[in-house]
Amino acid sequence: MNTQLKRKIAFALSMGIITTGIISFVLLALNLGFSKGFILTWLRSWSIGYLIVIPAILLIGPRLQVHVDRLVR
Repeated sequence: MNTQLKRKIAFALSMGIITTGIISFVLLALNLGFSKGFILTWLRSWSIGYLIVIPAILLIGPRLQVHVDRLVR
């Protein structure tokens, strides 16, 4: 595996952890408040979101990058 591909995968994994963590935390806090069991609910939501977003970043990201590159020339 070349270095560029390793960087893209590492970025996708890191960005996925940060974004899904922040978004799931804020949305749960706004919609449910800090009730009993908040942390467990948040961790469950975070893990589901992460499992969804990583393939999306890896599969959709390169195609989206091509479109963005065309628009920004």
